Amino acid sequence: MAISHQKTDSAPQRYGPGRNFIIQAVKLAWPVIKAGKKLSNFPVLRWLIYPFFMRPYNEVSSIPLNIDVQGPDHVVMPRRIVKRLLADVDDIFIFDECICRRHNNVTSPPPMIGCMALGPAIRRIHPSHGRIVTTQESFHHVDRAAEAGLIANCAHVWIDPASFQTRFHDLMFICYCDDTNCLYRTDMKNRGASLQGAYQRLPGLAVCVDAGKCEGCGKCVERCFLAEMALVNGKALIGPSCAGCGRCVENCPNGAVALNIKNEDGLYADLVQWIKGVSHLPIKNT
Repeated sequence: MAISHQKTDSAPQRYGPGRNFIIQAVKLAWPVIKAGKKLSNFPVLRWLIYPFFMRPYNEVSSIPLNIDVQGPDHVVMPRRIVKRLLADVDDIFIFDECICRRHNNVTSPPPMIGCMALGPAIRRIHPSHGRIVTTQESFHHVDRAAEAGLIANCAHVWIDPASFQTRFHDLMFICYCDDTNCLYRTDMKNRGASLQGAYQRLPGLAVCVDAGKCEGCGKCVERCFLAEMALVNGKALIGPSCAGCGRCVENCPNGAVALNIKNEDGLYADLVQWIKGVSHLPIKNT
């Protein structure tokens, strides 16, 4: 997907800030947010930082896109869950680029695989950022993100509507993130109490370890961005704040870690319930 640099930052009455403004805003805000995460565990400072990260104004839930999840009867692709959501909403906007990877000036994962914004508020997003797309176009974008090894983060955080000047409850983001550039996923291992509940694992998704297969190599511990995997008596143990993002499953050389769900309909219902609990996003067929 080519990024158009011919779009302008015009029509301020109809739209929120344009691409150039957001680029500069991210450049200024990035070190502040990063410092806030790192200082969120310090006495006194953590209470000053808490209002910027507290729920329900800062909630993210992960959906692994490229992992087979074992159900009781068949294999279910979590990617299909994201596509079901996209099929059940009317307003979808795809950003021409990932704001995080663009800020960090990386070429891999591809910066051209940008976030999606959902909901009526997308009509306030300036067209210099991307475009409103059809359901089929959004499906293709999900497939590209999965093939690039990215994770879908369903995010409802105050910084998005504040940046694009939209209504908070009418906007939901699906960010396609990696582990080294994402503003959400980085600097979370030593988080304080104010960040403890920012990531929510979908209730219908469970992560489990087969102790018989686990050889205690520690690869899952290294890759867990929340530091919710540990080695106890030479075996991997999952912590209570696991986000269910699936990185441990991808990186276990012995197939000892797995994601399990009861059924696809149940997982989708859990996702919809979570979204409706934090936003006013219109979702059909529910």
